[in-house]
Formats: sequence, C-alpha cells, structure tokens
Amino acid sequence: MRHYKFIYIIGITLLLLGQSGCDDEFLDQKPDLSQAVPNTLADCQALLDNYNTMNAGYPDHGEAAADNYYLTDANYNSLYDNGLEIQESKNNYSWHPDGEHVNQWGNPYKVVYNANLILSVLDKISSEEPNYNTVRGSALFFRAFAYYHLAQLFCKPYSAATANTDPGIPLRLTPDPNVKSTRGTVQQVYDQIVGDLSEAVSLLSVDVTVKSRPGKAAAYAALARTYLAMEDYENAGLMADECLTLQSTLIDYNATSAMPTATTVSNSDTAPSFMRFNAEVIFQAITINGTLSQNMAQIDPDLYNSYTADDRRKTVFFGEGMEWWGDPNGIIGFRGNYDGTNSAAQFMGLATNEMYLIRAESYARAQNTALAMADLNTLLAKRMVPPYVDRTATTANDALVQILTERRKELIFRTLRWTDLRRLNQDPQFAITLHRDMNNITYTPLQPNDLRYTFLIPTKQVIDLTGMEQNPR
Repeated sequence: MRHYKFIYIIGITLLLLGQSGCDDEFLDQKPDLSQAVPNTLADCQALLDNYNTMNAGYPDHGEAAADNYYLTDANYNSLYDNGLEIQESKNNYSWHPDGEHVNQWGNPYKVVYNANLILSVLDKISSEEPNYNTVRGSALFFRAFAYYHLAQLFCKPYSAATANTDPGIPLRLTPDPNVKSTRGTVQQVYDQIVGDLSEAVSLLSVDVTVKSRPGKAAAYAALARTYLAMEDYENAGLMADECLTLQSTLIDYNATSAMPTATTVSNSDTAPSFMRFNAEVIFQAITINGTLSQNMAQIDPDLYNSYTADDRRKTVFFGEGMEWWGDPNGIIGFRGNYDGTNSAAQFMGLATNEMYLIRAESYARAQNTALAMADLNTLLAKRMVPPYVDRTATTANDALVQILTERRKELIFRTLRWTDLRRLNQDPQFAITLHRDMNNITYTPLQPNDLRYTFLIPTKQVIDLTGMEQNPR
C-alpha cells in the first residue's frame, strides 16, 4: 500500500525539522517524492489509518517520571533505550536535570507531519467531495492531539498570567521542511490545539467505524482534557458534558466476566483485565513501549493501600505477588491497561471515565457540590462491590478533594498524572514533593513547580540544528 512509502518521507522531514534553508549538506540529499506524495482522499485516509504512527508511540516519560510506581534497584539498573544512549530512561526516572527525551519529541512530530501533509493535499481537493470533512477533521484532531502531549513535556505548565511570554514548542503547520521552526509562546500552542479541535468538532461525525479513528465525541473529549490542563475548568466541564452526551457508557467492574471475582489475586492472575476498544474507550491511542510494564513498574504501596477492600479496582487493576525478576514477595504489578495488553505501551487515549471525572471536578470548582458528587457516584457505583452507598460531601472543597483522590486511582498509567501534578502544584493545597531512592542514593527531590517539570528539548537533534531556545535548568 502506498502509505507505507510515506514513512521514508516522515523520517527525512523529522531530520530537517526546523531548518530554514538548503545550505546544509544533508539538505541536498532529497528523496524523489513523486511516487510517495498522497493526492486523493483515499490516500489521505490510508495515511490516517497508519496505526503504528498515528495511534501508537505517544510520549510516556511524563508518566514514567510521576509517582504512581517505583523501580527496584535491579529494574532500574536494567533500563535500556533502543537506539539511544542508555541513560535516557534512567535520567528521566531520577529527574536528572540534563536528561534528554529524543523519541518523546520525534514520535509526535511524525503525527504532526502526516496531519500537515494531509491538510496540504486537501487544499487541492474540493470540500464537496464525500468524506472530505471526515478526513480534514481527523487530520486536525491528530495534529492537536500530538501537540497537546508535546506541550505536557516540553512547555511550562499553562498559566494564564505568563502563557503569552512562556516559550512554547514549534508549531509546524506545513509539511514543507524549508519553513523555519520557532518556539512561539505557550499561549499560541494552546490556541492552536483548541482551534484545531474546535474545527474538528464541526467536521467529524458522531459515528465512527473503529475507535482508532476520531469522531465528534473524541474531539470534545480532547478539548475537555486540554481545557483542564489550562485550568479553564468551566470550559473543561462543558466539553466533557458535550462528550458524555454522545458517549457515556461505563463498564461495571462487578459484572464483566473477564474480570476476576475473588477479592485477592493469585500469582497466575497476570492477564490484562480489559479488551482493546472496550465500551469506555472513545479514542484509541497508546504510548511508546517504555518502562511501565508489569515486569518493571511496581505500584507505590501507599497508592495501592488507598484502594479499600470493597473497591473492585484493587483486583481489576493490580496483581499481587507476581513472580517478576525472581522476587514474588510484595510485588504489585499493573494489569488494568485499557489497551488490553501487559506491555509497557499503556493506553493513553480518551475514555468516558476520564470525562466523568473532568465534569465532576468542573462542578466542584464551580461550587456545585451536588452535581459534582452525582458524577463521582455514577462512576464509583460501577467500581465498588455492591451494595454501593453514595458518598456525600459537606462542602464543594470536600467534593474536590474526593474527586482528585479518585482521579488518581481511576486514571492510573494514562499519562495524566504528570499533567495533574503540573497543574495542581500551582495550588498550595494540592502541591506535593516527589522522592526517588535507588542504589543507596537519594536523588534530588522534585519540588512543586520545579524547572524539571518541563523537559529539555533534544539538544543534538533539535537545538543544535535550529538554534532555538532551550528550556532553562
């Protein structure tokens, strides 16, 4: 199929990302694109359906730098990076100030390039063509989805007070490699994301044939996630509500036959608990295959113990005593991946449980305690052993605390914890300090609002080639 030829173009374009002209020796080595450039809607749809590029390989270093798990010394020492310097994953885990994140940067820009290539083709096709709106809306969605996840790593946390001056990431809006990349501002990045997704909402249909393709609900869900990161809680709630109007199904963790029925899990119960494309999934996407597999990541004991005995998530999400690395004692591994696998590639797409929690948080922050708790109870009723008794809250802040507590427990390993830490650290009530201890070394704690919450842009692959500004340390 023709779309496989595009991989070569993508690789070339990424190497040229940010170049302003053709003076560099490498730029003279240009491929013959005459047989590879798409020119029909069918070509564009084929490019969008390249799952390995468009739906897989999104950044996971934020989740890997967060506090939901720990590594034993043996697991930490075994970390490796295919094709990269061995220290990348280790530096990320220990929050090394000079850590590099090459694939975390490059893979999402493959998505951006494909989206821009498709949009450039659409400029030459009549908007009256069947499926034109779907293809354009999908390209806009994917570009925004990639930019959102890049922003969570390589931009400072969004702050309305400083977003117009904080440096953003390069906004590539054309497939032309000769257009110079500049960083712009954080505000420009989020404006682009919101603009792309808002147009996508107007173009995409409600029904989708497969969940690896975005529909209208996915665009609303991505907007809700984006506004939450911006601390625009009113709009986050509105977008979550629009999404839930279109798709609101929650899995009953008590009724699904594929889930364990016992209150404890034996060593053999390491199979994933969920099917890929399950009923809660709105849009399917997964991370890079990193350090967060069962045989590496061991759940933080305090987090694990926060799940009560009548909480079905304790057995659905986790397996106790799993015999990894020859040490079955006390090991707790995660098996609640909505991608339906035990691999280190975790589901980080969009799902209805996230939308209920976003809407609940929005209600709580708007002082609407009753509606906030109604959403939380709707979710928990599907998670707790029956009979479930609705929770109550004495104040809106009490509701908010409960919602944020359940958000961490419900959305574990979705790449959301890092963004939550970044935004919540700006509020002294929820700010926390993270710690790492390995090989008898205590690493410098990650304080709230630490500069290390913003990753360095790859030096050799981007900064040295383009001359753009590096993030401070």
